Amino acid sequence: MERKLVKQLRLKHNLTQQQLAEKLDLSTVYVRKIEKGVVNAGLPTMIKYENLFGVNMRTLFPDIFFEANDNEFIKKKKTSSS
Repeated sequence: MERKLVKQLRLKHNLTQQQLAEKLDLSTVYVRKIEKGVVNAGLPTMIKYENLFGVNMRTLFPDIFFEANDNEFIKKKKTSSS
């Protein structure tokens, strides 16, 4: 799932993927993979994005925080199915 908001914010700030990678102290390849949704950013990386763009990480990475990925949601679903 491509992360369109992350890409839009990068472009709004007139940053290339390489420039963003340098600002966040990440590799350009990692930034590209995050935008494309090929990899999930870890918490430290999400905090870097959040601080740079001033947007909550749940808004930037909704696919990571999707309710179905939540352990509590999964536990509740299993108990209600029993």
